Amino acid sequence: MKTFDCPKCGAPVTYDPNMVGSPARCAYCQSQLSLPDELRGRPAQILSQIDINIGPQIASTASKLVWVGVLIPILIVLIVIGVMVGVFAGIRSAIKSVIVPVNSRDTGSGSRTTEPANAFAKVILKFGSEGIGPGMMTDSRSIAVDGKGNIYVAEYTGGRVQVFDSNGNFVTQWMVDPKMPLRGLAADRKGNVFVAQHGIITRYEGQTGKSLGEIEYSGGRGFDDVGAAPDGGLVCSWYQGSDDIVRFNPEAKVLSIIRKAISTAADRSELNTRVAIDGLDNIYALGGFTNAVFKFRSDGKFLNRIGSPGQQPGQISGANAIAVDGKGRVFVSDMKGIQVFDSDGRYLALFKPEGVVFGMVFNDKNELLVAARNKVIKFALNQ
Repeated sequence: MKTFDCPKCGAPVTYDPNMVGSPARCAYCQSQLSLPDELRGRPAQILSQIDINIGPQIASTASKLVWVGVLIPILIVLIVIGVMVGVFAGIRSAIKSVIVPVNSRDTGSGSRTTEPANAFAKVILKFGSEGIGPGMMTDSRSIAVDGKGNIYVAEYTGGRVQVFDSNGNFVTQWMVDPKMPLRGLAADRKGNVFVAQHGIITRYEGQTGKSLGEIEYSGGRGFDDVGAAPDGGLVCSWYQGSDDIVRFNPEAKVLSIIRKAISTAADRSELNTRVAIDGLDNIYALGGFTNAVFKFRSDGKFLNRIGSPGQQPGQISGANAIAVDGKGRVFVSDMKGIQVFDSDGRYLALFKPEGVVFGMVFNDKNELLVAARNKVIKFALNQ
C-alpha cells in the first residue's frame, strides 16, 4: 500500500499501486480522485468534489435563522476537518524528518534496492529468498562474519550452513546435525566457524565445513549460544541447571566462568541466554525470559542492567538477539524491531528491519548484518 496527499485538502489517501486507473475517495473532504500514475509522472487529480452552495440571500428573519442553523454544523465540520488535516500534516512532517530514502544501489545478487531507512541506519545490502536452493533460506536465525567479510548463515533446523562473500554472493554450503536445532553461530577472524548444537560447541573450517573437533568443557553439555571475541576467543552461554557464562581464550581453554549470571542479577531463573562481547572484553547477556541485558566485566563483575520488560521505548519484549558495535552501543532485536542503547544503557533509537530479526553481527566496517528467516540484511549506521 502507498499514500499520496489529497490535491483538494492535503489529507493522506492510502491506495494500492496495482489499482492505478481506479478512482479513490478522500476520507476527509470526500473528493473522488484519480490515483497517481508514477510511470507516467501523473499526479492524483480531483474527479469530483462536494460543493457547499449557500444559496441567495434570504430576506426574511425566519429564513436567516434557518440558514444559521444549517451553517453552524457545516462550519463545525469544516473546522474539525481543518484541525485533522493539520494534525496529519504534522505527522507526515515528523515521519519525513525521521525516514530518509536510500539511494538505489546494486546488491551482491544483482538486484537493486530503494528501501526506506531509519535516520539511525540505512539498508545497503539485502539477499536471500524463500526456498532451499543455493542462496535461499527457510528459517535462518544465526549469522556470523569472519575477518575477510565472509558471511555464514545457519538454519535453525535442518543443519544447513550457507557461506556468502561480503557482497552476498553464494559461495558454498555445508551441513551439521540435521536432527537438532542450531542454537548459536560464531566465526573468528581466521575463518573458523563455531556452532552451538545439542549442548556442545563444535569448530568447523568455514569454507569447507570440515569438522575440527568439539570445544572441551569440564561441565559437559549445556551450551546454548556462542559469540566470537576480538582476540579469537569465545564467550558462551551454558545451561545445566544454572545460567552460566563461560569465556574461552583463543586456544579454547577456559578463562573464566560467571556462575548463575542472569539469575543472580535478576533474582529469577533464565533459560534462554544470548551472548555478545565488546572490544574491551565486557560481556553482555540477553535474557529471553527476563527481557533485559546484563553487562559484566571480563572478570565477571556485574556492571549494569539494560532495559526491562514492556512495550515502551527502551523496554524489551520477545527478545531474540544481541550485538555490540565498535562504539560500544548495544543492539537488541525484539518484537518492536531493533533497539539501540549506549554503553551505559541509555536508550537511543529504534529502527525496524523487514521481518523479525533472529541473529545479528557486526563486521569490521561497523556494519550490522541481520538474519531474518528468509533473508539477510546489511545496515550502515548513520551515527
